[in-house]
Amino acid sequence: MFQITLQYFPIDFDVAFLRIKQQYIHFTHYKIAFYVHVTFSVFSLFAGFTQFSKKVRTKYAKVHKIVGWMYLVSVLLLAAPSGLIIGYYANGGFWSQLAFCLLAIGWFWFTLKAFLAIKQKDYQKHQIFMIRSFALTLSAITLRLWKYLIVLVFQPRPMDVYQIVAWLGWVLNLIIAEIIIIKYIKK
Repeated sequence: MFQITLQYFPIDFDVAFLRIKQQYIHFTHYKIAFYVHVTFSVFSLFAGFTQFSKKVRTKYAKVHKIVGWMYLVSVLLLAAPSGLIIGYYANGGFWSQLAFCLLAIGWFWFTLKAFLAIKQKDYQKHQIFMIRSFALTLSAITLRLWKYLIVLVFQPRPMDVYQIVAWLGWVLNLIIAEIIIIKYIKK
């Protein structure tokens, strides 16, 4: 993911994914949202991986708290709102746009609920909502994995793939998150 993000820097509006977004690249808000999203989403991904380690949470509680706050700020103020903006312009038409906008709203909502739970010192509720939030963060990876597998096996048209992975990239993650929550958290 880091390598995917690096291809957009130094800022270039005619590279990789942006090549197929030329009809929107003249919108200043789209350009800003895109770069904010790719930058802070990749940060959220890396930050999130550290947060579920029991060793980090217990032995390095201060690190957990600092990185957690950085994750919360990154998602709530930058990555999710910018994701909503670029989701509105998603490839694949209405259904892809709906999928990506719901993803951004869900990511924001679950992260906000995790933040509110920790403010109330409800650690279990915080953990549950962070599992959901991070499941949506991981959609950046799972979307690309599903895209690769679907193209490899079925070789469909590009926009058909995009419409499928727009949903599959995060809905399955949430189902897995709920299974984890039921099996390991809500005992």
